[in-house]
Amino acid sequence: MLPDKDGPNGGGGVQNGPGTEDPSVSLFREYLRLKTVHPEPDYDAAVRFLERIAEELALPMKKVEVCPGRVVAIITWVGSRPELKSVVLNSHTDVVPVYEEHWKHDPFAAVKDEHGNIYGRGSQDMKCVTIQYIEAIRRLKAAGKRFSRTIHLTFVPDEEVGGHKGMETFVKHPEFQKLNIGFALDEGLANPTNAYTVFYGERNPWWITVRCPGSPGHGSRFVENTAAEKLRRVINSFLEFREKEKHRLNTNECFTLGDVTTVNMTMVKGGVAYNVIPAEMDVSFDLRIPPTVNLQVYFVKEHNRTPLNLLPFSALQKHMDQNFTSTEESDPWWHAFSSTCKAMNVTLQKEIFPAATDSRFIREEGLPAIGFSPMNLTPILLHDHNEYLNEQVFLRGIQVYERLVPALASVPPLSGEE
Repeated sequence: MLPDKDGPNGGGGVQNGPGTEDPSVSLFREYLRLKTVHPEPDYDAAVRFLERIAEELALPMKKVEVCPGRVVAIITWVGSRPELKSVVLNSHTDVVPVYEEHWKHDPFAAVKDEHGNIYGRGSQDMKCVTIQYIEAIRRLKAAGKRFSRTIHLTFVPDEEVGGHKGMETFVKHPEFQKLNIGFALDEGLANPTNAYTVFYGERNPWWITVRCPGSPGHGSRFVENTAAEKLRRVINSFLEFREKEKHRLNTNECFTLGDVTTVNMTMVKGGVAYNVIPAEMDVSFDLRIPPTVNLQVYFVKEHNRTPLNLLPFSALQKHMDQNFTSTEESDPWWHAFSSTCKAMNVTLQKEIFPAATDSRFIREEGLPAIGFSPMNLTPILLHDHNEYLNEQVFLRGIQVYERLVPALASVPPLSGEE
C-alpha cells in the first residue's frame, strides 16, 4: 500500500475520531490503489480483493472465466424466496489509462486532501459504486436483514474497452442465465447539482473507419484522385453533420447530450514518407446515436448522404439496441426505486446515458437496467485528469443504497412469479 500524503487527520469529511477514518472510506481507497488500468489491468488483484470481501461478508463468490484471463466475479446473497427474479448490482473492475503528468497526485495512491476529496483513477468510474454496494450489503447483513429476492453483486472486466470480453460475452453464458435476473443497477454519472441523475437508456456507439484509396505518386506533382482528397470530403461531411447536431442540442432547452447524435473524428492514418503521396488513408469516427433514432433508417440515410457509399468502410462497433427501461410509476421496479428516493428527499433527473455502459448488454437481453451512481454536488470527472470524489458524498451514497437495495429486493412477486 502506497504511503498517504493526506491533510491533517487524514483529510476532511466524516471521521470516527481524531486521526481516524471511516472504514468504508479506507476500503474505497484500498480498492483505488489496485492498478486495474488498461492496457494491462491487474485483474488478479481485483479478484483476490473481492474474494476477501466475500469472506468478510460470509457470502459465496463464484468466478466465471468468460474469456481467457477475463473473470466475472459474482457474490450472492440468497433471498428467502430464491425462486423469485433476482436483483443485480453490477460494476466493472477496470479503469481507463491516465496521463500522470497532468495529475496533482499519484492517480493510484488514493490521496485524500484536506477537504476530504479522494483522488484516484476510478474514484467516480466506478470503484466508488462497487464499494458502496459492498458496504450497504455489509450494513444490512450486520443489522440482521434478509429479503425475499436474491441479490447478486457482479464484478465485470473490460467495460472500458467495449465489454466484448466482459459483459457482452457474459450475457450469453449459462451462468448469466442462472442469475434469474429481474432488475439490474449499473453505473451512472456524477451530478454537479443537488440532484442525482438516473439513466434509463443509452446511446448506441458506432465506431466507424472509412478507407480512402487513391492514386499514389511523387509529392512534387499534382496527382489526381488522391486519397487525401477523398479523405477531406469524408471529414467535411461528418463534421457538417456534427455541427447540425450540436445546433439541435444548443437550441432545444429540453435536450440533454443523450438526445442528440455526437460525431467526433478520433483517428487518421496514412502515409509512409513526406515525398510519397499515399495510396490509402483511413479516418475513424466515434458516433453516439440516441435509442430514439430508427437505426436501420439512419444507417441507410447516412450511408447515402456521405461519400461513404463510394468508399469501403468497417465498423468496430455498431450497436443497434433500442431498448428502454420503464420509468413509469406503474412499473413495480421503477416505483420501488423512485418512491425510495422520494422518501429520502432525493431529486432524480431522468436521462439517456450519453456514452455506453454494460447496461446496454443487459437491456439487449430484455432485462430492465438503471444506470445510477449516487454522486451529487460533484463535477463530472470520469476519464478526466484529477478524478476525485469527496468522502462525504461517497458515504452518503452508501446510505442511499442501504435504502434502495431493500426496496428492490422486496418488490412483491410479479405476474408469473407466483
